Amino acid sequence: MNGLIAVEKNLSQIVDFLENEGYEVVNLDETDLDSVDAIVVSGADQNVLGIEDTLTEVPVIEASGKSGADILAELQKL
Repeated sequence: MNGLIAVEKNLSQIVDFLENEGYEVVNLDETDLDSVDAIVVSGADQNVLGIEDTLTEVPVIEASGKSGADILAELQKL
């Protein structure tokens, strides 16, 4: 899958890596979530109570502790 990926703005190394791998990357804060194929988040604002409100059906990948290659592997599984 080489699609449109929304990435949090603080993950610039992931953005660079995915663009070099042929993905189109957009800023998570500046896009319509239903128009992307996947979302990559830092995990910094993870819900500590375990209650999540899903705003989209798009797959979300948490980047915390993962390399660009790890993220790429997860995207390729989708």
